Amino acid sequence: MLMELVLNTFGTSLSRDNEGFVIRNHDGSQRIPVAGIRSIQVGKGAQISSDAVLLAMENEIEVVFMDRAGNVMGRIWSPKYGSVSTIRKGQLSFSFGHEAVKWIKGIITRKIENQQAMLLMMNTEGDMRLQNIIDKNINRLEDYKSKIATLEGEIVNDISATLRGWEGVASKIYFDTINVFLPEKYRFEKRTQHPAMDPANAMLNYGYGLLYGKIEGALIKAGIDPYVGVMHRDDYNRPVLVYDVIELYRVWVDYVVFSLLCQNVVTDEHYSVNDDDSCWLEPLGRRVLIQSVNDYLDEVVEKNGVERSRLTQISLYAQNLAQVFKKYA
Repeated sequence: MLMELVLNTFGTSLSRDNEGFVIRNHDGSQRIPVAGIRSIQVGKGAQISSDAVLLAMENEIEVVFMDRAGNVMGRIWSPKYGSVSTIRKGQLSFSFGHEAVKWIKGIITRKIENQQAMLLMMNTEGDMRLQNIIDKNINRLEDYKSKIATLEGEIVNDISATLRGWEGVASKIYFDTINVFLPEKYRFEKRTQHPAMDPANAMLNYGYGLLYGKIEGALIKAGIDPYVGVMHRDDYNRPVLVYDVIELYRVWVDYVVFSLLCQNVVTDEHYSVNDDDSCWLEPLGRRVLIQSVNDYLDEVVEKNGVERSRLTQISLYAQNLAQVFKKYA
């Protein structure tokens, strides 16, 4: 199985040694052959040499640069990848047509269905009060699915404001419910992003950042331009299509974070709180979360009678989406 090389500790460096990489940090050095690497993730305070970057490009290994919160700040990939002109033409036509309305409604509906499935996994331990909370809020989410089904418009702009509003309310219902089942130490008042104000949100934000990177990479490899979005269009020079597609998969990060918090894996050493009360993952916390997310994405599961890893499911979705866009070129 290919691995992701993560450089997220201050002072860590990656260089080239013939046809392999060498990691150096305060513990010493380690040589890693190229053949075992899928991608390289570089965090703040880590270094990568130009020779190591060139070796990665030669072997079609993507290099992703991430900030402290897990946001992808940039990437370097092989020149063989990049948007294909026919796909991009079709992508632009699609995003401004009526089919995009059905597509984005389907994306948000799937997101809510995933949230309902996550709530059904909560262990009420026979407590009727907790079971009633689950049942009530699953039904509330069902109401929003019904509203989305009846929402009509010729183009996405006709429905985007309403759809975003309903999506936001549904997500609040979902996270308010999940919160009830977290250990008391990790419960949070609301979702916070820039910055996170508690460990749970810090982990969710960083996990979503990891997922953004995987989805953006899959779109690029499929020949899709990640900067041409459908519902998310307004952020200039941002990979807005990733913001659309990620809604299908956010629940995977939710599950990993919820599991880590409930299993008491997270300790005070995994995060720190600044003077402004913002919460940030420390290198140990990032390492645990990265490994847990990667393990979950690499796990082989059955879908539609076929066994594939979750990461492969993302790649196949991107490839299928590229074929859809081609039809509109």
